[in-house]
Amino acid sequence: MDDNTILQKVSDLTDEERELEEAHEGESLSTEKLARLHAIEVELDQCWDLLRRRRARRTAGLDPDEESVRPDVIVEGYEQ
Repeated sequence: MDDNTILQKVSDLTDEERELEEAHEGESLSTEKLARLHAIEVELDQCWDLLRRRRARRTAGLDPDEESVRPDVIVEGYEQ
């Protein structure tokens, strides 16, 4: 997956996230929609993580295509 594809996915996920939130503004989301919202947040974190690691490899003179999406348990396990 190249950087442009990752950025397009980020854009698509952000649009979907916004639609979910706006469609239920002031109302509670169903369990299904809450689960989807959480899944979107995880996918966005994975995309940004991949993009950062690809850029770091490129800066270091390495092949960014050797990076791949890391599992959610790794990406979501970062300490703040």
